[in-house]
Amino acid sequence: MHGNTPYAGAEDEETTSAQRRSLRRDLASVTASTRSLLTDDFVVGGEVTDGANGLSATVAVRPPVGQVVTVQLDPEDLTGDLASELAAGAALQVLRSPEGVPDHAS
Repeated sequence: MHGNTPYAGAEDEETTSAQRRSLRRDLASVTASTRSLLTDDFVVGGEVTDGANGLSATVAVRPPVGQVVTVQLDPEDLTGDLASELAAGAALQVLRSPEGVPDHAS
């Protein structure tokens, strides 16, 4: 009811389709780089979301054993360094898992 009043708060910025495409392209690059660092036993995925604070991206890596590694990022945080950090985190989850390293990984 008071959306057009000056005390209603800051207006939400609309994200453009170009911004969304750019974020998806960056996300695809990070997920592909992460996949290339891991064996086929790891599942890597990503998702772009449009929340109250604008666009963000979530990257998740599911190792063959252990906990899923996820990170939610702002668009400017999707960098090449992220792939190696995610891969290392997922590999560490395998080592920390009570099930240990799968037989075929040794």
